[in-house]
Amino acid sequence: MPKLGMQPIRRKQLIHATFETINEVGLADTTMALVARKAGLSTGIVSHYFGDKDGLLNATMRHILRELRDAVAACRARADANPRAQLRAIIEGNFHESQISPTAMRVWLTFWAASMHQPELRRLQRSNDHRLYSNLCHQFHRALPLQQARCAARGLAAMIDGLWLRASLAGGPLDVDQIRQTAYDYLDHHLPLNAH
Repeated sequence: MPKLGMQPIRRKQLIHATFETINEVGLADTTMALVARKAGLSTGIVSHYFGDKDGLLNATMRHILRELRDAVAACRARADANPRAQLRAIIEGNFHESQISPTAMRVWLTFWAASMHQPELRRLQRSNDHRLYSNLCHQFHRALPLQQARCAARGLAAMIDGLWLRASLAGGPLDVDQIRQTAYDYLDHHLPLNAH
């Protein structure tokens, strides 16, 4: 019988091993046996905690989504309460180090591609997309009429995803400051500096 309190430790260990395995061999070649070996555990333990590969992948995607949510929340908590500062914080959180490490970028790309074919991953991705758009729209609407806010939010969401995607496909070191500045420039265009 496992020790009390081991479940969260084992789950985190296996999710981390899943990140590393996907990074090394891709999603198609990631197996429960490879993840178990990477974690130094038995395949039975992986099955015990996650059921099957889909369960493991869902838990891994939920983990990276939680890291994104937490990064954005931390950036927003440090920012002023005005809409511009909050929008800049959302941009900052989306390009947080937890989201732009080489491993995180490969895992995100893998999940984006897999979400086209796996309903549960698609649901998680849509939920994430909706959260980003909703947060952006709310902040823009504090300073702009609703239709303008919706348009600006759709554009900034696409800008964030597009900048992230281009950076992930470019390879090599990222100029995160330049990436963020491009998104900030878009924000300044839609929310003039004299707007609150």
